[in-house]
Amino acid sequence: MKANVGGIDRALRIVAGLVLIGLTLGGQIGAWGWIGIVPVLTGAFRFCPLYPLLGLSTCPIERKPG
Repeated sequence: MKANVGGIDRALRIVAGLVLIGLTLGGQIGAWGWIGIVPVLTGAFRFCPLYPLLGLSTCPIERKPG
């Protein structure tokens, strides 16, 4: 798996996911809040399986030496 989730995207995914999980644990929202696990994992692994299907990547372009 080649990384396709960049820095800002990664941070936003992790924060949004943790907020959803926290709201679920706090009883503020229903069980659907557990979907927050998905953005946390995609942010942690820096790979979103939907991005290649859509031809997207938020990672900076890797520069080849030379």
